[in-house]
Formats: sequence, structure tokens, C-alpha cells
Amino acid sequence: MNGSTQILIVDDDEDINQLLRDYLARFGFRVHTAGDGPGMRSVLDQQPIDLVVLDIMLPGTDGLTLAREVRQQSVMPIIMLTASATPLDRVIGLENGADDYLGKPFEPRELVARIHTVLRRSRTAHDAPADPTRSEVVCFDGWELHRTEHRLRAPDGLFVALSNAEFRLLCTFLQTPRHLFSRDQLVEQARGRSMDAFERSIDLLVSRLRQKLARQADAPSPIKTVRGAGYLFDVQTVRGRSAWRT
Repeated sequence: MNGSTQILIVDDDEDINQLLRDYLARFGFRVHTAGDGPGMRSVLDQQPIDLVVLDIMLPGTDGLTLAREVRQQSVMPIIMLTASATPLDRVIGLENGADDYLGKPFEPRELVARIHTVLRRSRTAHDAPADPTRSEVVCFDGWELHRTEHRLRAPDGLFVALSNAEFRLLCTFLQTPRHLFSRDQLVEQARGRSMDAFERSIDLLVSRLRQKLARQADAPSPIKTVRGAGYLFDVQTVRGRSAWRT
């Protein structure tokens, strides 16, 4: 990563913008700043931004809404800045398209580490070879995951909507079915982080996804809990296909 990597900081505190602009420049990043939604959109229209650092509390349109807006148009990585750090708040941020989040106040050096991690993960995913979970529709044990719409089609033909975080978690499970994931591994792969402080958040996400995959009493969810170890996704086959039969 060098000077060609362009970062957009969106925060209404000009002191924070100036601090991060100067600090990130020391690590070879080209940094742009904005104080609100219109400013963010203007920079995105004019510059090839690689990653957005987005504060939640902004004048006018809030950061969560802006994150959804960016995610609808791009896979550009987003790191959220938030003064709230509860597991539910983190889940809400991830469901709105964030790849990572950092609580205020924070050390600028930690933000640099997060930026490197998220960019590395994003570029690795972009360069990865094709696999069934990258297909338009991913089929497993009678279920169909429609990637574009972020929704599931159950064996009975009914559709189930998924949040962004639930979608990413399901994709992680489908990449290696019947593999035992620890909570740390799920956080690392589904969210781009590796910190044990977020186990409660991943448990909440697993619980939500499990409920959506267990629509009938006689058809339990394929997500299995291994006490003291983590979770595994117990399905027999995973294959991809185009969306022409939907």
C-alpha cells in the first residue's frame, strides 16, 4: 500500500479530520476529508477512493444511512467511527454495510492497523479464485442463497431477507461447510476483525441466522453449536448456478 491508496475521512470535527489527514499521510496514504453527506458524495464523485472512514454522528444524513448508500453502489470498504460500543450497536453498523468499526476515542495508530487489515482482506477477496459461494445463486440442502438480493429461498419456496451481516456470515459458513469455526475465526472472516471482545456480537448474529434457517420444527437449523469450541455449518452439498431459474 502506497500513495496510490486513497482514503476518505468523513467527520464533522475538523480537528479530527486534520489530525487523521496528517497522520495517515505519514503512512503513504492520500487522504481526503469531508464533514457531511454532501461533502462525502462530492469527493466520491471526483476521486477514486479506496476506503471510507465514516463517523456515525454527522449533521444532516447520519453515517449509517450514508454507509447503506455507499454499499448500494460499491463494494468499497467502510470503517465506521462510533462513540457507542455495545454489541448491538456493532451489529447494526455491520448490517448497514460497514466492514469494521472503531470506538471513539481511539489511537490513530489503531486506525492505521484497521485500514491495512480491511484493505488487505478486500483485495484478497477480489483476487481469490472462483468458488460456488461467488455464484449468483448458491444452493445447499434445498436452500438457495440469492447473492444480489441478499435473501434466502427456503425449500418451501418462500423467501427470507438477510441483513448484510447475516449474509456475510452465511457466506463464510458456505465457503467451508462442516468446518468448525471458533468465534474469533468467524469475527475475522465474516467481519474482517480478530478481537475476542466481540464474541457477544457474533453470537447474536449466529442466533439471528439460525432462526431464519430453522423455519419448521422438523427441520432444524444447519448451524450447530459445539460447546466451548464454536460453530459449524452442517450441510451436505454446496453448489453455485446462475439466477436464470429464480
